[in-house]
Amino acid sequence: MFYFILTLHGKINKTMANNLLKGKKGIISGALDSNSIAWKVAEKCVEQGAEIILTNAPIAMRMGAINELSEKINAPIIPCDVTDNDQVIELVEKSKAHFGGKFDFLLHSIGMSLNVRKGRDYTNLKYDWTHKTYDISALSFHKMIQACYQADAINDWGSILGLTYIAAQRVFPDYSEMAESKAILESIARNFGYHYGKKSKVRINTISQSPTVTTAGSGVKGFDDFMSFASKMSPLGNADADTCADYCISLFSDLTKMVTMQNLFHDGGFSFTGVSNDVLR
Repeated sequence: MFYFILTLHGKINKTMANNLLKGKKGIISGALDSNSIAWKVAEKCVEQGAEIILTNAPIAMRMGAINELSEKINAPIIPCDVTDNDQVIELVEKSKAHFGGKFDFLLHSIGMSLNVRKGRDYTNLKYDWTHKTYDISALSFHKMIQACYQADAINDWGSILGLTYIAAQRVFPDYSEMAESKAILESIARNFGYHYGKKSKVRINTISQSPTVTTAGSGVKGFDDFMSFASKMSPLGNADADTCADYCISLFSDLTKMVTMQNLFHDGGFSFTGVSNDVLR
């Protein structure tokens, strides 16, 4: 829900209603630093009245600034290596213990390609690294959902979100095996969305976000050039991390209770634009 407020100068400002998540509790994964979408989602969840737990892999915690975020929003951190199913189960159980019962939402914002990081082309993948990429970036989504499902950890009409990218549907040569990871992620949302919806009305969706200036995203070859191209292709320009976080809040809220099993494009219109005048010039 949005309110439109006239300023003294006659201009219209748009502000999000307060307390959209009042009384709700959830887990936010993947907040590395202040550039992270997950970082901004965590801040906005608390602003909107939610109580949250932060989680990330121990190595990411050492590389990032999650402790700073924890102190800022008064949210505990539960370290979790999502490639280890026992740790994922423990994360869910510790979260239930902290909250004193079930919680309401979960954000999966986890992705990493070893081949991209180490500069190997898609036509020369090292398969051990590829399997690790799939495990970190996609299968971890299933593990987290399954752990919640089996522990009956999420309240009825709760919401689970995963962050994805249009490379799941289209070719972006330098995105490498992350493209398959995102395709798997989106498929998990559809398939588990059916089962969790039938069980307890929990909805599961993915958000296909514009290329965004984050620590992880900026590591993709040619990222700056593609940011410029995507912006020219998109009628509204690229969606930034802040607006993506706002979208996440709406999908955690009760305003979207009947939205599930969807891959939702949040990209300024990029996904449905064949060509733009700005690109042709």
